Amino acid sequence: MHYIRLTIALGFVALTAACGKKAETPVAAETNQAAPAAAMSGDMGNMAMAPSATSAIKAKGHGTVTAIDKTAGTITLNHGPIPEAKWPAMTMTFKAAPAITDAAKVGEKVDFDVTLTGTSGEVTGVHPQ
Repeated sequence: MHYIRLTIALGFVALTAACGKKAETPVAAETNQAAPAAAMSGDMGNMAMAPSATSAIKAKGHGTVTAIDKTAGTITLNHGPIPEAKWPAMTMTFKAAPAITDAAKVGEKVDFDVTLTGTSGEVTGVHPQ
């Protein structure tokens, strides 16, 4: 009988202590759902990016040149998935050296090399398919 009272008392103490604590907020699951291609242009907020802000990785991709801005030093590619970055297929603008922007042509299907750092990338090579 003494053990039952002790067990009940300890249970009551445990419940009382738990009542005063705040519940922890659950961590939301990371999403990496692809949006339609039209929505992907310029908005990458819902994507998990593989490279960290400090480590650059080199990746390869396949796509079509959709725009070239020689003044800004950019090339826009409608590319397939890039597994190294965990990126789905999308249209994206990358930095590019003048040699790249001079060699590429809008509408051309290309294989390309890209260096990724954080959420940005620079095309370092373009090879017509």
